[in-house]
Amino acid sequence: MTTLAVGNYLTFKNPSQTVVYRFQNFHIGETSVYNSFNFSFLPFGFSGVSVNRTGDNTSASLVFPNNELSRAWALQAVTDRWLAVVKVMNLDPDDRTAGTMMHQYVGQVAGGSWDDATLNLEVNTILDAVGSDVPLRRLTQNLIGNIPVSSNVRLR
Repeated sequence: MTTLAVGNYLTFKNPSQTVVYRFQNFHIGETSVYNSFNFSFLPFGFSGVSVNRTGDNTSASLVFPNNELSRAWALQAVTDRWLAVVKVMNLDPDDRTAGTMMHQYVGQVAGGSWDDATLNLEVNTILDAVGSDVPLRRLTQNLIGNIPVSSNVRLR
């Protein structure tokens, strides 16, 4: 019988692309190693991703416990619009160094809210769909000119 154990590896980067935090939500109370990087345990939830062929509807939520540790960096993540990279992993419960990535989501922290128990960060994709044919064509410099390379660009 095959066991499927799913966990998430989360990396936050600030606007200068410096890695600020690395968290994982599977190996409780332990540090896990993936691609030679240490990911500290933090109980968080990742949900809400739905992707379709037009590229719209790709926002997600990251839910953390509301405590002094998470509040210390969450406001800065919203204010500075940090980049969040979430890897959805198939993990081995007995080996903290083994895992296979099943999906990767990259988005920008767009907002946040909290209550007594939870802190919720809204994460949106960097590029929004502008028509029904997106992303059927690949955006290249030849098609559209200079392409922004920063996640700090906002489309209106």
